[in-house]
Amino acid sequence: VPANNLVPALPLVKPSVVAVGTELPTRTPPVNLGGSGFAVGDGLYIVTNAHVIPPLLDIANQERIGVMIAQGAVKKFRYAKIAQVDTTHDIALLRLEGEPLPTVQLGDSDTLVEGQALAMTGYPIGMALQQMVTHRGIVSSVITSAVQPPTAGNLTAGAIRQLRDGPFVLLQLDATAYPGNSGGPLLDAESGQVVGVISMVLVKGTRESALTHPSGISYAVPVQYLSALIKGS
Repeated sequence: VPANNLVPALPLVKPSVVAVGTELPTRTPPVNLGGSGFAVGDGLYIVTNAHVIPPLLDIANQERIGVMIAQGAVKKFRYAKIAQVDTTHDIALLRLEGEPLPTVQLGDSDTLVEGQALAMTGYPIGMALQQMVTHRGIVSSVITSAVQPPTAGNLTAGAIRQLRDGPFVLLQLDATAYPGNSGGPLLDAESGQVVGVISMVLVKGTRESALTHPSGISYAVPVQYLSALIKGS
C-alpha cells in the first residue's frame, strides 16, 4: 500500500486521539500520562486499554482520571469517569466531561489478513514528548490467545469470565510501538478506519530499554471486541 494513502486519512483521525492519565494536584508535575486513547460514539466516549487506568486513585488528594487534548500548541487536561471495562480483552471506555471530540470511524477487523498494511498513532512516550507520533507496520500474524486456567488461589470472577469466554484473537504487528502507545488506535493504512486497539508492546529487558531499543513487535486487540463493549454502554 503506498505510504501517501495515510496523508489524507491522518488529519481526520488525529483530532480524535488523546493521551490518557491522571491529575494529582499535590504531584509534580500534576498530570501523569500512561497511555493513549481515541474518541468514539457521541464524542464523549474515550477508548483506551484497561491496564492504562490506575487500579487505585489517591482520592484523599483529589487524583482524577482524564485525558490530555492537544489543540495546536495548546494542551488541556479534561476529566473523565470510567464507563465500561473489559479486562479480558484489555479495553476500557471512559466518559469525558465537557464538549465532545471528533470521532474515529470504526472498521471491520474480521477481514484483516497477514501482510496487510496498518498504522498506529498516539503518544508513545507520554509526558516526555507530549507529541502525537504515527508509525507504520503490517499484520505479521493473527493469533489466538490462550486463556490461562485459574488456580484455586486466583479463582476470581474475572478469571471465571475468561474461562467462559474462551480464547480470543490478537493481532501481532510488525511495527515499532512504545509503552505509551497502549490504548491508541490501530488504523487500516488505506482507509484510515480504526481496526484495533494497541494493547501490548514486546519489551526486552526493562521498560526504559523499550524507549532506546524497541523490539519492533507489538500486539493489538481487534476492534470487534470494542464494538461489543460500546453496545453495552
